[in-house]
Amino acid sequence: MKMLEIKTALQIAKSKAEVYEAIIDSEQMKNYFIAESSGMMEEGKSISWKFPEFEEYAPVNVLKLVPGEFISFEWEGAKDKILLVEISLTEVSKTSTLVRIQEGKMKADEMGIQWFGGNTEGWANFLACLKAYLEFGINLRKGGFDFMKKS
Repeated sequence: MKMLEIKTALQIAKSKAEVYEAIIDSEQMKNYFIAESSGMMEEGKSISWKFPEFEEYAPVNVLKLVPGEFISFEWEGAKDKILLVEISLTEVSKTSTLVRIQEGKMKADEMGIQWFGGNTEGWANFLACLKAYLEFGINLRKGGFDFMKKS
């Protein structure tokens, strides 16, 4: 059976070091991605993230960090499925970085297709929000998903 894997990328007009710090630093992540975190990403550490639109906390197991270059972690990317996420940073110029994200893999069945659509949308949103935050100081997520909150 064919396996699905999410791959997305976006160029951000900031240095690799600035982009890397914005991803691993939970205080910065609160400005574009999450509402709460149990701490900064550190290699070998388990942390949890809370997203503004959900009540649950998402456990994140940080696997590998290469400063300014690479971040990998595992999380429950789909219900009862622990998935690998890899974020690679490539210098385009001293002030511009290409951010590539891969997540997966899952079977191309109904559950896999739902995951693929939802998480592809999620990672594209992550990249757009990261870019808006780093380049313009804007939190695109703020209020953007209030419609998903349970009343």
